[in-house]
Amino acid sequence: MTISIVKPQLVHVDDIARICAEGWKQTVAGILSEKYQKQNIAYWYNPGKVAQDVQAGLYSYIALVSMKVVGVIGGAMKDGSTEIYVLYVDSLYRYLGIGSKLLAALTEQQVAEGAKEQWVSVQEGNQLGIPFYEARGFIYKQKNMTETETSERQVSLRYYRKI
Repeated sequence: MTISIVKPQLVHVDDIARICAEGWKQTVAGILSEKYQKQNIAYWYNPGKVAQDVQAGLYSYIALVSMKVVGVIGGAMKDGSTEIYVLYVDSLYRYLGIGSKLLAALTEQQVAEGAKEQWVSVQEGNQLGIPFYEARGFIYKQKNMTETETSERQVSLRYYRKI
């Protein structure tokens, strides 16, 4: 199986939206209500918003297997520090090194732009994301709690690493 890591194009929007919506929903299953999940997905992962974000460069790379989008990563840099906004891999393609390849591509780009550290927020209890980031040198720094539009408490864990 050949995995290609490339910049996303508008033709990839529907697949990016699907992978992100499914991945995010898996991270909050049993934690946040269906109502909030639907609202959040409708806002962040609708094709129109994803297309805007692709054009703005917020989705940095996608992974392709046989021309099929199977993973996505997005992030941005500010003042020498970077934030990873999304990193999701289609559930049928997990544990094949795709997430690592996406993270490596984004990290390489960010280092070339002068980044010194990377930050990421991971849903508390996310047993896909937390071990992934910790295995790649990310260190837990703090817990953030926010109230959702549906009056639920969402807890994210902040991790960082020097790059």
